[in-house]
Parts: sequence; structure tokens; C-alpha cells
Amino acid sequence: MSSEHFDVLVVGAGLSGIGAGYHLQRHCRTKRYAILEGRDDLGGTWDLFRYPGIRSDSDMFTLGYYFRPWTEAKAIADGPAILKYLRETARHYGIDRHIRFRHRVRSAAWSSADARWTVECDAGTYTCDFLYLCSGYYDYAHGHEPTFPGVADFRGRVVHPQHWPDDLDYAGKRVVVIGSGATAVTLVPAMAETAAHVTMLQRSPSYVLALPAEDRIADGLRRMLPERVAHWLIRWKNVLFGMYFYRVCRRTPERAKKWLLDRLAQQLPPGFDVARHFTPTYDPWDQRLCVVPDADLFRAIRDGRVSVVTDTIDTFTRDGIRLASGEELPADVIVTATGLKMLALGGIRLTVDGALVDPGQKLAYKGLMLSDVPNLALCVGYTNASWTLRADLASLYVCRLLNHMDRRGYRQVVPRYTGDPGETRPLLDLTSGYVRRGAGGFPKQGGKAPWVLVQNYVADLMSLYYGAVDDGALAFSRA
Repeated sequence: MSSEHFDVLVVGAGLSGIGAGYHLQRHCRTKRYAILEGRDDLGGTWDLFRYPGIRSDSDMFTLGYYFRPWTEAKAIADGPAILKYLRETARHYGIDRHIRFRHRVRSAAWSSADARWTVECDAGTYTCDFLYLCSGYYDYAHGHEPTFPGVADFRGRVVHPQHWPDDLDYAGKRVVVIGSGATAVTLVPAMAETAAHVTMLQRSPSYVLALPAEDRIADGLRRMLPERVAHWLIRWKNVLFGMYFYRVCRRTPERAKKWLLDRLAQQLPPGFDVARHFTPTYDPWDQRLCVVPDADLFRAIRDGRVSVVTDTIDTFTRDGIRLASGEELPADVIVTATGLKMLALGGIRLTVDGALVDPGQKLAYKGLMLSDVPNLALCVGYTNASWTLRADLASLYVCRLLNHMDRRGYRQVVPRYTGDPGETRPLLDLTSGYVRRGAGGFPKQGGKAPWVLVQNYVADLMSLYYGAVDDGALAFSRA
């Protein structure tokens, strides 16, 4: 069993964890760190998901790191390309030498007397001065799997995208994909390339936006300018446009809704029932937009390879699914793209001086530290933009905080909320089903700064990178 001390322990070797490793090496006086990863390889989401067509729904100029420009042609990249990028980044900066695989963290206990965490994982015990959780927000072991009546009667195969089987052969077969979110709109056109027919069965529709897989403006800038200059301009172009579009959606939702639906109708066959199958009941950006590169989903619908059905399930049958309307969808394979299962803090059991920490009862300081929990940060990205944009800022802030403590001889920092927190709300500000199901186990936002998580990169840049570290909400101590 291991017993080793580090200045910082990072949990998770996905996009956030690899970025954290870079920033600790580049910007922090702290030299000794390790990344504990529960799986056999780095990559997080991009190593876990293996279903057909797996891709990002954010452009790689913002999902990629600012310190390592994305050089591939496709701005909306597939999973294998993103995983390759992560591996090359970890290897290039020597971050891979700090990763300890098959080290799933089970618990972490803080001792104020020793001013350190004791971290228990599958491979042993470690101690650290600061714990940084970059483990994401969903359960890697299980997706959301509703219980469908009659599923045992179905003679075909039922699979969940989070656990895609290597031996699944759907070529020439009838496939039903249950779901309307990002996973479903990715799976459906990919499977339709070889399946006999694919039906996307949804209880309610999502907003779907077609974007070019390649960014022509970015391609032009990369031809004319040095790589890093072009990357900086492209990144800021995409950041600012994303912020503008989100602002339009929130301030004038009817205008945004009309624009989205008009654009969508142009991609679908004449007479297609857009109102039924692609018009959600919620406003744009109440939930994440689903992006389809090069309109591949709509092209498959126009070609007759894909059908969209909006209805509820009555029961599975021997040969498919019977709907509430009485219609039966024949199927050889059913894919339950029914969403994620949220998991706070990677499922780690936290205690502070022997007292169990309930993250659902904590407020989030700047969206990255927990009230009354010492020397701990968690990496939370954006819900309305690329996750990495905020993950990078969070890691830069952690480095600034550690350097501040090092210069002044502090050993402990604790966010303290005094006064009435006002109205609290979920940390992830979406109405998506997976967020509503898991919100109770996550920390909350307060009613005022610095206890809010703002969905604004420029505001976060000013707060996390340029703002004062000691802003009065943090209690520092040397003992």
C-alpha cells in the first residue's frame, strides 16, 4: 500500500485534470503534485464513451487548451481526435509522468491539526496539502437508465451509450434510439450509415443547430497568420460570438427561437412536422443546444434513412416498442440514450475533522470552492460554452491561491459565508432532466458574488485571473 505526501493532489485525468497539471507546472510555486485517475487511461469522457460518432458539441478552438492550439481541420471534432489531442498534450508537457492510473479515490479526510488531507484510493493512501477535484459531474459507472415495461420480452439487444459493447453489429438492422439530446443526435446519423433504418424516438424535442464541421474563417486566419496569433484570434472570435448568442437567447428568447426554427426548417424535407418533432416547450439555452456538424442528422432524414417519432413508450414488445398512441416501432436493436447520472465530487466521501461533508448543503465560492471546507477546490466548467474555458480559469485561480498562501506562510484557506445567503439555486443552471435529477447532491449558488457561478467568460477572467485573491470571503491561517 502506498503512503506518500504531495503538495497538491488532482483527482481525474480528463480535460480538466490534464489542464490542471499544466498550470501547476507552469504557474505555481508548488512543484510536487500527482493526478489520481480511477481508469486505465487518461481522457475522461473521451476515453469512456465509445459509441458510434462520438464527438464534441463545442468547437475545439475553445474546448482545446489556450496553451496548445488545435491544429486539425475539423472545428467540431470526433472523440478519437480529441483523445489523441489530450494524449499528445499530456506527453508534450510531461504531465503523463504525474498520472497514477487505477487510483480511484474513495474518501478524503481533512485534519485541521495537521493541515492536510488524507486520501484513500483503490491503490493506497496519500496525503496532500491541497486537494483539487477535476472529476467532472457525472457517474462514470452508470448512466441514467429508466425502467421500461416489457424490456425483458424484447428479443433484440438493448444497449446504453455509456457502455457501448464492442461486439454490437447493427449493419442492415432496424434501430430505435430513445432520446433527443446530444448523444441521440450524434448516434442516429452515425448508425444510419450502415443500419437498415434508424428511428429517433423522443418524448419531447430539443433545440438542434447545424454548424459546419470546419470553420472557414479559422482556416483563413491559420493560412495567413502565425499559429499562436491565429489561435488567439479564432478563440476570442468563438468566445465572443458564443457569449453574444447566449445573451440573445436569454434576453429575447422568442427571437432566438424563431431564428433557430427557421434555420432548422430549411434543412428538413418539405412538409416535415417541425412543430411536433423539433420545437421544444422550453426557451433556448434553458438546456444545452444540440449541435450537428454539416447537418448530418437532417441529411439522413432527407435521405429517408432516419425517422423521428415524438411519443411516449407504452411497453417494449418482442419485436420493438409499442407507443402510447398504439403505433409499434419494429426494432432489432434499441439504444437507450436516456442521459447521464450526476455524481457530486466524483462520489468521494469527504470529512472535515471527522464530520461528514454533505456537498448539497454547501455554497460554492466562485463556483470552485465549498463553504467551510478547507484547502479544496473543484473544477466546474460552463454549461453555455466549452467546459475547458472555465476549467482553465479555475486552475489558474487555484495556482494564484496557492502562490498567495506560499508567499504569506498560510497553510489553510476556508471560504466562509457570513450573513443571509439570499435565494440559493443549483450550481448547474439548466433545466435538463439529468441536472434536475442530481441537483440535490451538488453545492448551491448563493444570491450574490462571490457565491455565484457566472456563465460569462469575460466576467470570470476578471474575477479569477485578475481579481484579488484575498477578497474578504476567504479565511487564511498559518496553523
